[in-house]
Amino acid sequence: MLCGELSGQFTLMATLLWIIAVVLVISGIYVILARRDILWGIVLIVLGFLVGPGGVSIFNP
Repeated sequence: MLCGELSGQFTLMATLLWIIAVVLVISGIYVILARRDILWGIVLIVLGFLVGPGGVSIFNP
């Protein structure tokens, strides 16, 4: 029972991290294209890549 609960929590956390990563990357692209602030856009995109569960995640041990 405990193993199933942990699996569900992991799936929920991975989904939330994926959504946050997508929002950060899209925000970074918007900042670069619409506001012409390249440095802030790059920072947001890099943060999106670091948070994303599919790539390098700062939350993985």
